[in-house]
Amino acid sequence: MARIIVVTSGKGGVGKTTSSAAIATGLAQRGKKTVVIDFDIGLRNLDLIMGCERRVVYDFVNVIQGDATLNQALIKDKRTDNLYILPASQTRDKDALTKEGVAKVLEDLNEMGYDFVVCDSPAGIESGALMALYFADEAIITTNPEVSSVRDSDRILGILASKSRRAENGEDPIREHLLVTRYNPGRVTRGDMLSVEDVVEILRIPLVGVIPESPSVLRASNQGEPVILDTESDAGVAYSDTIDRLLGEEKPFRFLTEEKKGLLKRLFGG
Repeated sequence: MARIIVVTSGKGGVGKTTSSAAIATGLAQRGKKTVVIDFDIGLRNLDLIMGCERRVVYDFVNVIQGDATLNQALIKDKRTDNLYILPASQTRDKDALTKEGVAKVLEDLNEMGYDFVVCDSPAGIESGALMALYFADEAIITTNPEVSSVRDSDRILGILASKSRRAENGEDPIREHLLVTRYNPGRVTRGDMLSVEDVVEILRIPLVGVIPESPSVLRASNQGEPVILDTESDAGVAYSDTIDRLLGEEKPFRFLTEEKKGLLKRLFGG
């Protein structure tokens, strides 16, 4: 059975699509047949971060409405084996997604032998977001270490517990993971940002990853490459650690403390 993972948050701009791209790529790198689906109908940008925007011919809504087959709409990633992208429509309304249509796509992907289906959810609690989380087996709650972002994530946890297919059917609850993005230990020390411990204490769900604030994230997005492919960057390394934890490995958390500057750096900056 394919594991359906939704990457979600209550607030926009916290790095969901960046995280969806990195997580899907990391799973595929480890030999897992993976598809990442953009649920942000009308505002698609997953294809930009994955660097395949010029290859989009058919999209998620085309498949649901019967205008194209799933095979026609899936885009094979050029850089990573086992990785496929199902883009969103830029021209349709969010209500174009139906439970029956999404369920059929997910069933077909399962029959096609996918190990993981990563659902890139839009922000908030509108129809596209609710549809993305409804079918999930697992949820990666993505939050910045700021009070407003954490508060909105707590709201999403309530929705996961009550509005998912698992909740409706009385099945085991969605397995929840916490991903803290744009973490800056220096700002935590100065009191400008919540610590990881603060966020975990508020949300009370297991921590799966801490992604440090890094210019490599923006650079990778602009180049149309998931940041996990940048193995020299702290963010890329942190996402790779996150994949290992998702797959059940024990990994220590890195980038939680401020780097100590040597004498020359303190004297001359940098």
